[in-house]
Amino acid sequence: MSGDWAVELHGVRKRYGRGGNAVHALRGIDLTLPPGSFTAVMGPSGSGKSTFLQCAAGLDRPSAGTVRLGGTDITGMKENKLTALRRTRLGFVFQAFNLLPSLTVEQNVVLPMRLAGHRPDRHRTAEVLAQVGLADKARRRPGQLSGGQQQRVAIARALVTRPDVVFADEPTGALDTTTAAEILTLLRDAVDTHGATVVMVTHDPTAASWADRVLFLADGEIAAHLNRSPASHIAAHMTALTTPRTAYAETAA
Repeated sequence: MSGDWAVELHGVRKRYGRGGNAVHALRGIDLTLPPGSFTAVMGPSGSGKSTFLQCAAGLDRPSAGTVRLGGTDITGMKENKLTALRRTRLGFVFQAFNLLPSLTVEQNVVLPMRLAGHRPDRHRTAEVLAQVGLADKARRRPGQLSGGQQQRVAIARALVTRPDVVFADEPTGALDTTTAAEILTLLRDAVDTHGATVVMVTHDPTAASWADRVLFLADGEIAAHLNRSPASHIAAHMTALTTPRTAYAETAA
């Protein structure tokens, strides 16, 4: 992979609307994430988490600043080039799985290769399905699988092209605690064993405790960060982030 950093954001701002009605979702994000790292992004509702993920992953363009992925500046990239880059060098895992019900597990996993115009690599597909514990489910359809198994398929699909970065948006949001832990184990293993870089937005301190580093967003800015920390420590940090405003509001009243 070219470049010293997997993800770089420099002065990234995102504004929706104009004039007095403008909403400043991101207010100047500066961030570098090394390859082979697992970063969790947390923050109160409306803090800019989703916008951050969309700008970092090239799904939305920042109003100002630059975004680099694996050393490639994607900020001004033409849409067709950006689409090709997303299909080959990025992986995505969403809360809603986003599998195609009419395709088999194997066909869902090779989809990024097909969309990128590459011949599906059956050996690689078998490898990632084994990695997520679904080697025997390749011919099944998503509707025949549990929620946890469907999210495993989504992870296999995200990893199949050996992407520079995997972006995960609330990947455990629809899962029970035990299944969530299994999914987080897979993401952690992708980082530790296979050198993947994972950036995960989550509202769950337990999920965030699996990451090497937790970034806290507030009002579109990085308000704080913690290195590998227990869930209780992360939860306390989240509480501290949201408390001052409440306390101020009570005093003002």
